[in-house]
This record gives sequence, structure tokens and C-alpha cells, in this order.
Amino acid sequence: MILVVGNTKGGVGKTTLAVQIGLSRARAGRRVWLVDADVQGTASSSIQCRADAEIEPALACSSYSDPRQLRSQVKQQGSNWDDIIIDVGGRDTGALRAALMLADVVLVPFAPMSFDLWAMEDMAKVIEEVNAERDGLVSLAVMNQAEPRAASVDNADAAQAVREIETFTLLEPRLVKRKAFSASSGSGLAVAEQKPVDPRAVAELDRLVKAIYEQQEGSH
Repeated sequence: MILVVGNTKGGVGKTTLAVQIGLSRARAGRRVWLVDADVQGTASSSIQCRADAEIEPALACSSYSDPRQLRSQVKQQGSNWDDIIIDVGGRDTGALRAALMLADVVLVPFAPMSFDLWAMEDMAKVIEEVNAERDGLVSLAVMNQAEPRAASVDNADAAQAVREIETFTLLEPRLVKRKAFSASSGSGLAVAEQKPVDPRAVAELDRLVKAIYEQQEGSH
């Protein structure tokens, strides 16, 4: 399965999500290829830290921010992997649209603390334009960097706003804004490998990964 983690808005934790999902799948025994399609190269730097520390399982990572190169390399190498995860930068770029043309699923994170409805509507428009040229792209939204309070008005308002955008299916699992996610990703570690372990962060990620993959694999 090819999963794109993207949004036309920056600062919503796309790279952290892509890295954590990739490591979760690799730790579950899957052959995973993380493709960094962001010119900033943050995902590649994270995985290089993991490689330098010789942490197993290793995670294959390549950088292709040029849309033609991204398209050709994923098509050529795609059959070698169980899971391909593409991390795309926070703008409407050729790389984003090329990734969406390749993907089975796009996961669009949004952060309620800096929530801008226009950004999700803008991403929905991009997805709809891509869907006019292809069939079968599943579009999921996930609340990332959520406020920890169960009764958070910001969380509730943002979730309701996204539910009203027909392009997206809002996943119920969400990731709370926790230091464990950013700290582990910056070091190339799965959140379950970061010491001391934050069991709440691990549980949140596990629920999210299950929601993304079990639904899709069960439909095939």
C-alpha cells in the first residue's frame, strides 16, 4: 500500500507522522520504504540518525522532491516493498500532486491549536482535482497535536469542521501534542523506543496505525 502523508499547510506534524508510521510498520515486520518528497529533507535526516546509531530494524529511505523522479522511482521500485510511505512538504507542489496520483491512501493531519479551515478545504480541492484524473484514492484526516484535555473546545470544533468536508473521512484515533513524538522522531526512533517510554503516546500511535491499515487491508 502507498500512503501519502501530506497537507498544503505546514506545521501540522506531517514528517513526525510519516516517520512514526513507517517505524511502526517496520517494527511489525513489514518491508517499508519511506520516501522523503519534501525539499527540507527532515524525514531523511531522521532516518539517517537511526542508521548512524545502527538501530534495528533499519528503515529504507530515499529523497525525491522532483515530481518526475518521484513518479518514476516509485513505479520502478514499488513492487519491492510491503508499505511505501511518502512524506510531502506543506505546499501545493508538483511533488504533492505526483504523490497523490501514486497513492492508495492520503492521510491529512491537522492541528487544532492552529486550525485553519481554509487549509483543509484547500487540500480537499487538490484531492478532488487529482481524483478527477484517477480512481480510488482514499482520503483520511487525522487530528495531530491535539490538546490533551478530553473536553477541549478547540479539539471538538476542529473535528466537527473536518467532518463537514465531504472529501475526508475523519479517523477517530488522534495524537495528542506530546514531547515523546517530536523527540523520538528527531532521533530516528519509534515512540516505543524512546526512553523513558510514554505509554500514552505508544497507545495513541498504535490505534492510529491500526485504523489506517486494517481498514484498507480488509477491503482488499
